Amino acid sequence: MSTIIYEEFHQMPTNIYTRAVDRIIAGDSLAVLKGVPDNSVDLIVTSPPYADRRAKTYEGVKPDKYVEWFLPISDELKRVLKPTGSFVLNIKEIVVDGERSTYVMEIILAMRKRGWLWTEEYSWHKKNCYPGKWPNRFRDAWERCLHFTRQKKFAMYQEAVMVPMGDWRHARLKNLSETDRTRDNSHVSSGFGKNISNWVGRDLAYPSNVLHMATECGNKNHSATFPVALPAWFIQLFTKPGDVVLDPFVGSGTTAVAARELKRHYLGIDISREFCEIARKRVQSAERVDIGKVHTKRRQTRDADTEMPLFVLSATNSGD
Repeated sequence: MSTIIYEEFHQMPTNIYTRAVDRIIAGDSLAVLKGVPDNSVDLIVTSPPYADRRAKTYEGVKPDKYVEWFLPISDELKRVLKPTGSFVLNIKEIVVDGERSTYVMEIILAMRKRGWLWTEEYSWHKKNCYPGKWPNRFRDAWERCLHFTRQKKFAMYQEAVMVPMGDWRHARLKNLSETDRTRDNSHVSSGFGKNISNWVGRDLAYPSNVLHMATECGNKNHSATFPVALPAWFIQLFTKPGDVVLDPFVGSGTTAVAARELKRHYLGIDISREFCEIARKRVQSAERVDIGKVHTKRRQTRDADTEMPLFVLSATNSGD
């Protein structure tokens, strides 16, 4: 892959053709995104600062202002995303005055009005969440991973994230009944059905939409680091080697690390120069991605190091 570059956005020359992939750029996401060409990104995976969180770094957006703040960014993300691309938004509602805020639901509804399709929602189960006690709720052990697309038909490589079926199949599939050999429709008229015999001889199954992964423990330099395995899973599911992965709130570079290790091109943006420097060092060290027990199949694709199209960075000075 190309040389990893960390740049200050306001120091970058405007109206100059440059290959803006495999880079970590320090600058305001909205300003930098305006310089990224239309339909140039295959996947966006990001976790923006939650409402009233990371105030020292991101100034802390209030819950009642969050939608107003995020929508212009989502418009730029929709513009730069290819029609067949996907946008995965890791986010969670915070508690305000004893109840959950609704800003995440408001974001979903507002984005749908602006042309996004809310295609799916994945739940990230944080296996090592912090213990605690609250008077009216239990500890948070999961976060949303909202999947948005521009159209109903999009790139998806389900075989890349298949999982082992487990030893249960040996006993369950050994002696099939007549019902097991045909499509058995749900007895509660839900419209769902199954044919157990379809799984005979298979070692792998498609996963559920609940991802069981521990939070990141090795990186102490960022206050909200998701595990490398999380973006890696979505990168495998929605892209192929050589595709471009964008994280407009790259933080300490987890998405970029996953993309590089999986032979995808990356573009990371963050307003914090400190985090960008951390991200640059992490990507350069390029330690092997630990994707847990996720099974991956090799696909015949083009070389990941093929020449990428030139990007035009023409946005105005960020003023940072």
